[in-house]
Amino acid sequence: MNKHVDIVVVGAGLSGIGLSYYLKTLCPNKSLMILEGRDSLGGTWDLFKYPGVRSDSDMYTYGYQFNPWTERESLATGDRICQYLKDTAKKFDIEKHIHYQHKVTHLNWNTMKKRWEVSVNGPQGSEIIHAQYLFACSGYYDYSQGHSPTFKGSEQFKGELIHPQFWPDDVEYENKNVVVIGSGATAVTLVPNLAKKAKHVVMLQRSPTYILSRPQRDFITKVAQAILPAKAASKLVRKKNIWLGKFYFNYMTKHPEKAKKIINKKRRQLLKKDIDGKHFSPRYNPWEQRLCLVPDADLFNSLNENKASIVTDEICHFTETGIQTKQHHLDADIVITATGLKMLFMSGVDICVDGCVQDIGNKMFYQGALLQDIPNFGMVFGYTNASWTLKVELVSQYICRLINHIDANNAQYFVPTAAPDIKPELFLNLSSGYIKRSEDSIPKQGHKAPWRLDQDYDTDKARLTTATFPESGLEIRC
Repeated sequence: MNKHVDIVVVGAGLSGIGLSYYLKTLCPNKSLMILEGRDSLGGTWDLFKYPGVRSDSDMYTYGYQFNPWTERESLATGDRICQYLKDTAKKFDIEKHIHYQHKVTHLNWNTMKKRWEVSVNGPQGSEIIHAQYLFACSGYYDYSQGHSPTFKGSEQFKGELIHPQFWPDDVEYENKNVVVIGSGATAVTLVPNLAKKAKHVVMLQRSPTYILSRPQRDFITKVAQAILPAKAASKLVRKKNIWLGKFYFNYMTKHPEKAKKIINKKRRQLLKKDIDGKHFSPRYNPWEQRLCLVPDADLFNSLNENKASIVTDEICHFTETGIQTKQHHLDADIVITATGLKMLFMSGVDICVDGCVQDIGNKMFYQGALLQDIPNFGMVFGYTNASWTLKVELVSQYICRLINHIDANNAQYFVPTAAPDIKPELFLNLSSGYIKRSEDSIPKQGHKAPWRLDQDYDTDKARLTTATFPESGLEIRC
């Protein structure tokens, strides 16, 4: 393997493949290496194997703009998304740059050499790769462990206890009682899919989540796909979904009480009257945490057909045969702890500058793409209130323009440097548990541009596509 390369991308998931496409296209003279710790590409969509795993963003915006999603289903299953990523990597000749089973163990920027020293464990052992640029596309959560609260008495439970991040290949749930602990995207996906075969499925939640049904194909999508070529239809639906997503987010955050009424009205239209609305009435406002989307009301249909039920209660302890809550005993052959992710940037690898470990939790994002005081380094992080990929593509194009500017001016590296008056703030605009648990380790944002992340596609598009170099706060050095 070539140990000297222009650009190293860490991670061959959605972000890594997207960034690599733009690097190959817009910086064609740069040598590229993609380091993937696992033995296949796909990231999240290759890791998660639980029943029904799917996107919770529509694929017309979650798919790449340069390789439009042309299938009919808007919320695709994990295996189909993974195949889409593999097809994209093959179609655009990205796959040849991927080095599988190459796990990054240490990162150090050497100012004297103006290069990154990337320590890697691969099939041939340990080695160091030297690169001018390093871009992190390894996601934001720990692949090796999920968030697993300790439940009193769980050791005495005689059934199976499973975390969905590590779904066993041999689990049998047909004609069995299943309890899914959780109320987020994983839980609302698991419940209707398990209910197809299980005897009964209970979604046990400590507190409710806003849940909306979304048709796999709405009216506009059906018409577009009926009269237009596949790619043209995909582009039209993409624009429509970007606009609608922004409209709904802005409306719900500005008018939370009206939004609650609309959400509740739509839910009542889909659910039987005897199902208590308390199970769908969170204590927080819409979009203080991510909304959960269910395709074609599948969760509501499972509840209506009595194949599944919801219990909102606190767990007291496990028993040999299930879970004792404050008000119920829930019999279970299988308990699934859909209790969330454990956030972890760069897989916990230390990022050093001249041998000094950098405290990433005290660094600020610059233009949502670079990281304060870290030379020639980028961290690709998508939206929390829209499709992840929309931000990935904007950031990727910005990074390519920056690299080309450095080349054109015979420079060597960039360093985002914050003025003393830039005040750090939390940048993730959600109150979800997995975010709150990790606030200290998550990079921050500044109180104003270009250090602020607005979580708004149109704002970011205007800002990132028109930015000229050198920018305020971004030093270009020889």
